[in-house]
Amino acid sequence: MKFLLSVALPLYALDQVTKWATLAAAVRGDLPRDVIPGFFQLVYWQNTGAAFSIGHGNNWFFIILSVVAFIGLLIAWQRGVFPDKPSRWGVALLLSGILGNVTDRILHGHVVDFLLFDLHVRFANPWPAFNVADSCICIAVALFLIGSFRQQKT
Repeated sequence: MKFLLSVALPLYALDQVTKWATLAAAVRGDLPRDVIPGFFQLVYWQNTGAAFSIGHGNNWFFIILSVVAFIGLLIAWQRGVFPDKPSRWGVALLLSGILGNVTDRILHGHVVDFLLFDLHVRFANPWPAFNVADSCICIAVALFLIGSFRQQKT
């Protein structure tokens, strides 16, 4: 549990601080702001859906789903379901991402997204805006995939 807390809590704090800074910048009228013109912007987007705004407008559903997933992951952790390093890191990142986005949903009624990349790729122009919590969730999925491939080899 100490490992979970030492990874998840600082990332959760980073997520919330960056979202607070985004909200403050939006109130001041400082957003959107080009960081790398034509490629990367800081924005303020409100997302009541999940990834790529899927399920837009179902905020309470996603709050309940997040709480259930969070509790399920903690129970699985306690039961030793995640034996390898990639999956343990994945759980810590996933918990921080879930906590960060569910905090937004409860406090603001939506998830605060602020990182916007234009990859100049058809159907991903621009890429949907995201945040630190979303990044943690995506990295966690990658770690779970790596862990599953490693397990298949043994």
